[in-house]
Amino acid sequence: MAKKSKKSVGTPATVALTEAGVAFTTHSYTHDPAAASYGEEAAEALGVAPEQVFKTLLADVDGTLTVAVVPVSGSLDLKALAAAVGGKRAAMADPAAAERTTGYVRGGISPLGQRKRLRTVVDASAEERETVCVSAGRRGLEVELAPADLVALTGALLAPIARP
Repeated sequence: MAKKSKKSVGTPATVALTEAGVAFTTHSYTHDPAAASYGEEAAEALGVAPEQVFKTLLADVDGTLTVAVVPVSGSLDLKALAAAVGGKRAAMADPAAAERTTGYVRGGISPLGQRKRLRTVVDASAEERETVCVSAGRRGLEVELAPADLVALTGALLAPIARP
């Protein structure tokens, strides 16, 4: 007799949120492959300020892959990221390594539900918002949640790692 699977449906990010009992809202839009910036495209499609939409970037800090979550309106300060985790040097991670490690494709990397749990730093500006949007695990799908829930579920450190 076959066992019934109780596996949730959705992306690994939405499954992780559902299993944790966290309140969230998904927002989908049609991704334009010609868009210059995944994050800015998401902010425009959702009709929200770019400061509310956060992009997930992977950096190599002293040989360790580290997740940085910063507003799409700015960029990642690699020196600040290294300092936040007690490292000396940080560089953007190889895109193929980022995809392989997280289980997501570029432009759809979510800080939630990654294949391997990585050290994560969320820009401190997230605390200024009632909710933030991050990728839900694929291009054209965002998840909106409270910053405190994002930090708790990822085990993140809050630090000023973005620059305008």
